[in-house]
Amino acid sequence: MRRTVRLRLTALYGGLFLLAGVVLVALIHFLVRYSPFPAPPAAPAPFGGLAVAVPAPRAAQADTLSRLLVNSLIALAVMACAAMALGWLVAGRVLRPLGEMAATVRRITADRLDRRLAASGPDDELKGLADTFDELLDRLEAAFTAQRRFVANASHEMRTPLTLQRAMAEVALADPDADAAALRGVLERVVAAGKHQERLIEALLVLARSQQGLTQREPLDLAVIAEQALDEHPGIGVSRDLGPAPASGDRALIERLVTNLLDNAVRYNVPGGRIEVTTATRAGRSALRIANSGPVITPDQVHLLVQPFQRLEGGKKASGDGLGLGLSIVAAIVEAHHGTMEARPLPGGGLGVTVVLEQG
Repeated sequence: MRRTVRLRLTALYGGLFLLAGVVLVALIHFLVRYSPFPAPPAAPAPFGGLAVAVPAPRAAQADTLSRLLVNSLIALAVMACAAMALGWLVAGRVLRPLGEMAATVRRITADRLDRRLAASGPDDELKGLADTFDELLDRLEAAFTAQRRFVANASHEMRTPLTLQRAMAEVALADPDADAAALRGVLERVVAAGKHQERLIEALLVLARSQQGLTQREPLDLAVIAEQALDEHPGIGVSRDLGPAPASGDRALIERLVTNLLDNAVRYNVPGGRIEVTTATRAGRSALRIANSGPVITPDQVHLLVQPFQRLEGGKKASGDGLGLGLSIVAAIVEAHHGTMEARPLPGGGLGVTVVLEQG
């Protein structure tokens, strides 16, 4: 027989009642037999005009105690059976919501994450458990949806340059009069498409690594990393205010974070625009802020910026020089370091991104 929770609860209820009943019967038997209170005086019997007290025989007392014990045990056995039956019914009623939850959970699969327990009734532990499970399903559904969207977008982005390369090669091979210059031009375009693929694959690997969390931490300074990144972009005009900003984390990922923010600030700027880079310490935490001029961004477009393969132009898919993964990688790196990231559109156009990390 399967030892279900209902059976164990029933056995527990019945066992506790039986134990309490045995203790009660033993206590009654002890008190009756060894009562600390004196027995009432016997009724006087008339004998020659004189009242003579006749004591009760000991045999009659023992028989009374024996019958009391037997009757108490019989009553205890009957009540124990009744307690077991009631315990079985009560346990079934209490555990019925768990059975309904289990049946609903069995119907939930990776393709049907839209089902919810939606428990009703009093706000007790069972409803709290169901609500917690529903919140877990919400997070799982969002994660599965984001994963499917990411895989579909990544597949599309990988397939586009491959199709282009194949088409260029087939056109070149189909032309019997193609000379060395024409073939060289086709090869240059194939190499350019290959470089785009390499950048995309590298960005995807960095994104995957960031989402896995950190394996090591080391002391670093956001000001030093920002200074090094700016030195690698000598052709841009930047207003910098680099105060000490000590932190700890994966140096390679932090360097990629700063580089991505600078690349976005340059790529999505306007001719003659500005870029501001600031590092500082705020309330015991280190902050990096990179702001740039650029096209006007509405507040409802900000959430699209951290989604993979999205660009500023109305949320269209990435194309051209940009991969659409820059801010997605930044957000993943910040999350891996347990920091915060805030992106705000600037009034005159452009974007300001602030990253805050724990100090080292």
